[in-house]
Amino acid sequence: MPKFVWKGINRKGQKVQGEIEALSITIARQMLERQGLSLKSLKPKPKDLLEYIPALQEKVKEKDLVLFTRQFSTMIDAGLPIIQCLEILQDQTENKAFRKVLRVLKKDVEEGATFSEALRKHPKVFDQLFVNLVATGEAGGILDVTLTRLAAYLEKVASLKKKVRGAMTYPAIVVAIAVIVIALILIYVIPVFAGLFKDAGVSLPAMTVVVMTISDFTKNYFHWILLGLILVGILFGRFRTTRRGRDMTDRIFLRIPVFGTLLKKVALARVTRTLGTMLSSGVPILESMELVAATAGNTVVEKAVRDVQQAVSQGKTLAEPLQQSGVFPPMVVHMVSVGEATGALDSMLSKVADFYDEEVDATVEALTSLLEPMLIVFLGVTIGGLLVAMYMPIFQLADVVSRGS
Repeated sequence: MPKFVWKGINRKGQKVQGEIEALSITIARQMLERQGLSLKSLKPKPKDLLEYIPALQEKVKEKDLVLFTRQFSTMIDAGLPIIQCLEILQDQTENKAFRKVLRVLKKDVEEGATFSEALRKHPKVFDQLFVNLVATGEAGGILDVTLTRLAAYLEKVASLKKKVRGAMTYPAIVVAIAVIVIALILIYVIPVFAGLFKDAGVSLPAMTVVVMTISDFTKNYFHWILLGLILVGILFGRFRTTRRGRDMTDRIFLRIPVFGTLLKKVALARVTRTLGTMLSSGVPILESMELVAATAGNTVVEKAVRDVQQAVSQGKTLAEPLQQSGVFPPMVVHMVSVGEATGALDSMLSKVADFYDEEVDATVEALTSLLEPMLIVFLGVTIGGLLVAMYMPIFQLADVVSRGS
């Protein structure tokens, strides 16, 4: 809704100013005059410069969505109307982008749309999973229960992402700093030594010659090397956007020692938790599996889920095609089989998801323990090798001088 800034005089004769939201400037004027204000100026609020640059605009973060869902479910459970819930949450949120979304949601619900219909208009904030679960909760009259399950699901998924992101951040920072330090040594430090050796006229060891050659190449072609790395990154990103590229890279990622195991466990935790949450909320299994496949995060797992969905649509049980896929471990297949036999498939899937959450924790710790010594060795060998290569001629020169004296 448009915003307007105004200045005027109130009934006490005091100068006042402020902002107001209204559908048009005429309605804004009428609203203010009803409050007994004598307007001096009324004009549209100028837009922030950042609003014209999409990349710099504030975005709705995952933690904002998790907090919204948890608070919304609590308010609905307490018996508050949806419109009042949205109004309260709109006033509470600090994220400007999310506040705009909540304002539009409130307006749509006031005009007669269902909550799920209003959510569907914002696919960048509320994905298909979120919208479908809300629609199912509305249809079954259990919106409060569905939102509670959805909040718990989002919290678990966010926690899982945070663990993986944390495991990758430390080695990425260390490697980045190491690359910068090595580049600075090659470009600025080694040329100084090279000049000294040239003036001294000493014969250089093979190791020193190799390092100086690498230094000369890096110094002369640094801009081209940097441009080449950026170009490779862009091409890889575009290749990943294609179906073939995503399939190929996802398969390669899953085969990387330790890291591939981590990715697979994360995908299995996401798949089982998503499916369990949807089934417990009353979403039909075929529809649930369609959304599960779309949110798997890995094309290998996604294809396996779609193959299972196809088999289930033909009348098979869930456990049999899971076993034939070759992607899901025997433990998952066994738990699903027991869940189907006892009629507690949703709870079994949640237990499997909890198990893989713990497995992710253990794998992250193992990965961190493995990477730390590897990074130390890498830094020691690389930087230490450069320094040794540069000091070897100095030691030889000192030896020659001591013999001559």
